[in-house]
Amino acid sequence: MFTDSHCHLNFPELLSQLPAIRQAMSEAKVDRALCISTTLEEFGAVHTLATQYANFWATVGVHPDNEGVQEPSLQDLLTRGRLPRVVGIGETGLDYYRLGERSVADMAWQRERFRTHIRAARQLAKPLVIHTRSASIDTLAILREEGENGTMGSAGGVFHCFTETLEVARSALDLGFYISFSGILTFKSAQELRDVAAFVPLDRMLIETDSPYLAPVPYRGKTNNPALVPYVAAQLAEIRRCPVQEIASITSRNFEALFKGVLL
Repeated sequence: MFTDSHCHLNFPELLSQLPAIRQAMSEAKVDRALCISTTLEEFGAVHTLATQYANFWATVGVHPDNEGVQEPSLQDLLTRGRLPRVVGIGETGLDYYRLGERSVADMAWQRERFRTHIRAARQLAKPLVIHTRSASIDTLAILREEGENGTMGSAGGVFHCFTETLEVARSALDLGFYISFSGILTFKSAQELRDVAAFVPLDRMLIETDSPYLAPVPYRGKTNNPALVPYVAAQLAEIRRCPVQEIASITSRNFEALFKGVLL
């Protein structure tokens, strides 16, 4: 019924509880989950989850905020991206939130890493999982420069855990991307994000947990897991004034349309 389009089940606090989480997912009618890679070093563990469990899939990528890790070459991403049950490239993108004493100019390495992911996604014809924080202008500009404009040959993908403005959402949609909402949507302070959720077309929307982070209300502050993604769907159903079952069905169909090969 429900699909968690973005989680990190390989992280220790979730992996150690995996049997219980899978049972909770079943009870909550969460049928599928996409396990997201954030480094090449962890990719093996992410991919193992996808190969061991019929309702898990994997991506390959290096998170833009990860430093001091193996830098992905185009060939690294292509080789891993061709493995069974790897359905997307990322998460990737730009993150200028923790610049510290650095300038945006100093983040050229992030922008080059992002371009490498985009080129891999286009060669593989697999969608991008985009992370952008305090960097939406550059994120959108690089996507356009690399040919991601929603036309034939574009990889497309999803802006995950969306927290940007309506204008950024409109631009991402114009480039052919989906928008994914997380538990942040349930936070009292997130009215502007709920306004974005009211704007995004239902056929371009996904739901996620980004677990173990960002547990939705009423579990905010606790460890998140895919069994809680129905709370995101319930908030969307309230915003869109439709049954939660409709949100579950639509977002699951959208997941299938974006990430080819994820039918059970």
